[in-house]
Amino acid sequence: MSGVTGIKEHMEVIGADGVHVGTVDKVEGNRIKLTKKDSGEGHHKGHHHFIEGGLVAEIEGDKVRLSANAAVAVTMEEEK
Repeated sequence: MSGVTGIKEHMEVIGADGVHVGTVDKVEGNRIKLTKKDSGEGHHKGHHHFIEGGLVAEIEGDKVRLSANAAVAVTMEEEK
């Protein structure tokens, strides 16, 4: 597992299936904070979401690839 080392602002986060999950706002501890524009609609809109660093499979150029498919990774996001 790669963890969050080397992850930078504005990198695209994609699932293992290549589907867009979000865009990195910044790294906080061992979590990736996604930009608000990727936060969804309804009661999720306007909140930041987080992806645990343990889900990072690898970093490929300007993309962070997760070990879970996008649909699964989105259900693991944490709101703050």
